[in-house]
Amino acid sequence: MGCRSHLAPSLLLAIFPSPAVWCQAQGGMRSYGPVFEEQPSHTLFPEGSAEEKVTLACRARANPPATYRWKMNGTELKLEPDSRYRLVAGDLVISNPVKAKDSGSYQCVASNSRGTVVSREASLRFGFLQEFSAEERDPVKITEGWGVMFTCSPPPHYPGLSYRWLLNEFPNFIPADGRRFISQTTGNLYIAKTEASDLGNYSCFATSHMDFITKSVFSKFSRLSLAAEDARQFPPSIKARFPADTYALTGQVVTLECFAFGNPVPRIKWRKLDGPQSSKWIGSEPLLQIQHAGFEDEGTYECEAENAKGRDTHQGRIIIHAQPDWLDVISDTEADIGSDLRWSCVASGKPRPTVRWLRDGQPLTSQNRIEVSGGELRFSKLVLEDSGMYQCVAENKHGTVYASAELTVQALAPDFRLNPVKRLIPAARSGKVIIPCQPRAAPKATVLWTKGTELLVNSSRVTITADGTLILQNISKSDEGKYTCFAENFMGKANSTGILSVRDATKITLAPSSADINVGENLTLQCHASHDPTMDLTFTWALDDFPIDFDKSEGHYRRASAVSPEGIPDHPKGWKINSSDTFPIPPGPPGPPGGVVVRDIGDTSVQLSWSRGFDNHSPIARYLIEARTLLSSQWKQMRTNPVNIEGNAETAQVVNLIPWMDYEFRVLASNILGIGEPSLPSSKIRTKEAAPTVAPSGLGGGGGAPNELIITWTPTLRDYQNGDGFGYIVSFRRKGSQAWLRARVPHAESLHFVYRNESIAPYTPFEVKIKAYNRKGEGPESLTAIVYSAEEGPSGWADSGLADLSFLNPSLSMQIRYWKDGDKEEAADRVRTAGLVTSAHVTGLNPNTDYHVSVRAYNRAGTGPPSPATNVTTTRPPPKRPPGNISWTFSGSTVSIKWDPVVAKADESAVTGYKMLYRQDSHSAPTLYLASKSQIDIPIPEDFTHAFVQIRVTGPGGDGTPAEVHILRNSGTSMMVEDSGMRPAPHVVVVTTNSLLMVALIRSLEL
Repeated sequence: MGCRSHLAPSLLLAIFPSPAVWCQAQGGMRSYGPVFEEQPSHTLFPEGSAEEKVTLACRARANPPATYRWKMNGTELKLEPDSRYRLVAGDLVISNPVKAKDSGSYQCVASNSRGTVVSREASLRFGFLQEFSAEERDPVKITEGWGVMFTCSPPPHYPGLSYRWLLNEFPNFIPADGRRFISQTTGNLYIAKTEASDLGNYSCFATSHMDFITKSVFSKFSRLSLAAEDARQFPPSIKARFPADTYALTGQVVTLECFAFGNPVPRIKWRKLDGPQSSKWIGSEPLLQIQHAGFEDEGTYECEAENAKGRDTHQGRIIIHAQPDWLDVISDTEADIGSDLRWSCVASGKPRPTVRWLRDGQPLTSQNRIEVSGGELRFSKLVLEDSGMYQCVAENKHGTVYASAELTVQALAPDFRLNPVKRLIPAARSGKVIIPCQPRAAPKATVLWTKGTELLVNSSRVTITADGTLILQNISKSDEGKYTCFAENFMGKANSTGILSVRDATKITLAPSSADINVGENLTLQCHASHDPTMDLTFTWALDDFPIDFDKSEGHYRRASAVSPEGIPDHPKGWKINSSDTFPIPPGPPGPPGGVVVRDIGDTSVQLSWSRGFDNHSPIARYLIEARTLLSSQWKQMRTNPVNIEGNAETAQVVNLIPWMDYEFRVLASNILGIGEPSLPSSKIRTKEAAPTVAPSGLGGGGGAPNELIITWTPTLRDYQNGDGFGYIVSFRRKGSQAWLRARVPHAESLHFVYRNESIAPYTPFEVKIKAYNRKGEGPESLTAIVYSAEEGPSGWADSGLADLSFLNPSLSMQIRYWKDGDKEEAADRVRTAGLVTSAHVTGLNPNTDYHVSVRAYNRAGTGPPSPATNVTTTRPPPKRPPGNISWTFSGSTVSIKWDPVVAKADESAVTGYKMLYRQDSHSAPTLYLASKSQIDIPIPEDFTHAFVQIRVTGPGGDGTPAEVHILRNSGTSMMVEDSGMRPAPHVVVVTTNSLLMVALIRSLEL
């Protein structure tokens, strides 16, 4: 809004308000180098597995999209069309993996035009368990009452094994009962004091747990015979000793074994000699387990065996090491060409990790301008070729971690297209003008300014700042002219010109004066200004620093349009402020409160204070307080004390906060016209810590390896942790027993705990409960849940049928394996039943084909041995030709439909009848009719006009292809067949497992 006038300008104002707000948003995309979202993991593939492939995952986010390569043992793999190696997206799929060829270390390489990164290394190893030696084992003879050890001598294997011992026959396993102990390190069996009941044959039973496959083997039996009893007592003698030095990684479970011979049977006690006992200990006589070991668990441990005749001790150290973990890593960086750059990577670990560097997947060493010194990488005078993807790699003997970042070196000639010098630069006489010069350039450009052809230099009135900005002071008419900024770097040069125009300064010559008026009277406010006549002049009015919007004031405010010859503005008569108004402008919601301060910070409350904002001519009725946390960007209304904060208040307490949570607060004022704008957010504060108040949820578990109890729960959210040092305390006991065992599981993200003890029988019920803790204390316990220990894998077919198997293995189900005659059993397809059933439907088979079928039991502990295979032959398919030459005749309330019989060919199954699907119209439900001949009579209603009919053959091979017709009462006695196309019926085998009987049947296709 503006007017050109040669008279002294002025403005008359009559008053009416309304605000306006404008917002803008911008967005864009950029290219960037690969960033891994999924990397390969260590993989164990069981030898002899029926699985036919191994997949190593790799996926990277990149723009443009990444391409992928793979390395094996440092050498790039050739992914040829007929190779066993295939690339699926970024994943590497290895078909029919072979230990001799495929065992090794794999890395994914992701590249695009911005650079290359390599993934962490992932090993592919093959699990195996060979048979025990076939040699007979020597018998053992010992005096009754003495101790004895049986050596297991397990066969070659990978990975580790779990051990049990058989006495006389399978499945009579020896329990670990304090008198007997089975070492899970060596597999050896120890009996502290032999008894007459120990007489018999002993066999070591070794089990390998390889992902989804469980395999067990057992040794030849060794006979134990006992000589006459020696009733004398003798002191303990420790026979099963833990090593002098036991190494473990942080977070792992550390297990020490200690067992002694003696009469009476010795008791085992544990102690740490150089520090307090950890709450993470789980002591079970011969075993000491430390869950989630940490550096605080390092030290010397002593096992003491004691009975009435004496004691024996053994000592050894636990030494804790740690895999590398990043403390400081590099991040994506943009740098100007010719500048210097320093990157740093710092990692913790024990032994101390070494750090090396990669550029685009290749090793980077010191050279010319690049200095590599451990975790530091320094560039001097960056060049364009330094751009790319960089990785720092920290490694020790326990592992390797990678950190990646992209370096973009920019080299740009000066460019004013985004930020040109302003084309017309007005300046007031005797004033000051600031003219920025901000070209885009890399490296930073050298800037010169000229006025016309005169080079400008710093003087009392002229200043050129370090960033190239030109400042002119005490401006006069002689300063008018063209001003040009010249920018130059080694990439090029550019300039941009603006014209400085010196104008007379605008001055208020008559300012509005204060006035007192009565409600309903007219009010005129005058404003006169002098200005440069070459420029438009705009008057802007504000009330209490808020601009007045004349367009939205609905006539309450008006500008005067008439100017008197004397230059004094005139105004229309009759302008009024409405008599109902008590303020010069209509009232509105309050302005934002100011100065929000947080004090008296507790665990669930804080005290807030603020200062009043503008009431906008309507009294403030009440205040609201909102807050947001680091978990959510949304503001939420908070509970306060008092509940309703009166409009004259300037402080309140905020309650029901979450302990140990970061908060920001803001205050809003309201009046009868609404809620005003919020205050600026307070400074961020964190409430104090408190003990947990909520028990973890989702308590459950089960499964796992033999002699294991697995307890699981849902990790507690950050909202409910209430403090640092958060973890879980798991309590458990065998159902019916009195004493609870406790285990402390650190880290909020933990979600399971594994308790292993040789004395745990398969599928034993345990009572389990859990509570949370932090460094302020422990929280409430959850309700007790029942969790079962791991099951024992099915060991065979029970003579008395499946009911006995169900009793031994409550989660028992059946697995059906079937394969074509001529195929190998290893290529068999599988169907698993949902629960214990005696039959199952197998679909998708080929017609007229011989199949072999076997059944085996399975549960969460693995699969049992297969039944003997049974041969099954599927039937021939039904005839492909649909019924033809369909005709019909009406007779009273029936319609008679006929068709030509279908004759089966030699390679098709016989026709035993026909099925007809009859539907009165497209909306009614169809009716199925069966016919043994090629004719059928159908009852029809009196008002029958038309119907839709499908006819097809049926027989032992299923249903054939339908013929479709549309029957009309007045269309004669025949109609062309609408052939819907031929569609083979699926074949189904029904396998019955009762008494290991396999029966093959053909199921009819449902219409």
